[in-house]
Amino acid sequence: MTIGAPGDPPASFRLDDRLIVVTGASEGIGRAFAECFARAGAFVVLASRRKDKLESVRQAIVASGGRAEVVTTDVTRLDDIRRLADAVGRLAKEGDRRLVLVNNAGFGFTKAALDTSEAEWDVLFDTHVRGTFFCAQRIGAMMIASGYGKIVNLSSAWSDATDAGKSAYCAAKAAVSHLTAALSTEWAPLGVRVNALAPTATLTDFTAKVMASSPERAERVRSRIKLGRFAQPADLLGAAVFLASGASDFVTGQTLFVDGGFTT
Repeated sequence: MTIGAPGDPPASFRLDDRLIVVTGASEGIGRAFAECFARAGAFVVLASRRKDKLESVRQAIVASGGRAEVVTTDVTRLDDIRRLADAVGRLAKEGDRRLVLVNNAGFGFTKAALDTSEAEWDVLFDTHVRGTFFCAQRIGAMMIASGYGKIVNLSSAWSDATDAGKSAYCAAKAAVSHLTAALSTEWAPLGVRVNALAPTATLTDFTAKVMASSPERAERVRSRIKLGRFAQPADLLGAAVFLASGASDFVTGQTLFVDGGFTT
């Protein structure tokens, strides 16, 4: 493995040859991913519902010497996914970059099974599962046409664990992990690697507020993490770069748990 300049990641982890689409890129984990990918050399396509927040991320990336484009996208709407794919197709023609999709769009959900409504179930699965599938379908088709691509789906430690109030969320994230494995079976012979990254509870602005509102539950979850603390977005970046880069070219169909020992 070739080592770059001091402070530079090993060459196989560089992303200079990548066009990386990040859904849910406006804040939290998605923003951390996008900014990290840009620092590692990728051209990043920023997608989420909030154009103003996306523009703030784009400006931060450009100010640091990176390149990024904004495509306002609601992954629960197929017309939006088609527009995103069209924009990605145009950008892919502008340079010789390998295509990566990071299906990060999603939200946390904790509610007793008896209290969960049909509407809440639908939006949870429309965002996490349906959105992931159709983004992968549309953008994966371009990867298949070129003979190479990477898809990284955001699963969760809850895909392999349970707790009171997590039944709907556990089901959605288990679906993401199994979808990951199923897509890898279809697309590995066509050059597309499909993997998932599964974090434990991660301290974003949103989750910090949720945990503050229910300290007893937060402590119960934290006590199950063997490393003794919640994750920070920075804890996920190494795994994300690995799965997006050439370093993981012989990895597909896997859910990589970055959970501090939560599920073991």
